[in-house]
Amino acid sequence: MANKVTSAAAAKAASKVLRDKRTSKASKTAAGSALSQSPSKKNK
Repeated sequence: MANKVTSAAAAKAASKVLRDKRTSKASKTAAGSALSQSPSKKNK
């Protein structure tokens, strides 16, 4: 099974969604999921 990794651009967009107070709970859940799949800066 291959690991899924979020691209840097997608991670940046997800971060923006999480910081926006107007987004829905469902959007924030999806954004959090995307960020959890992004590589950490420590691994670069």
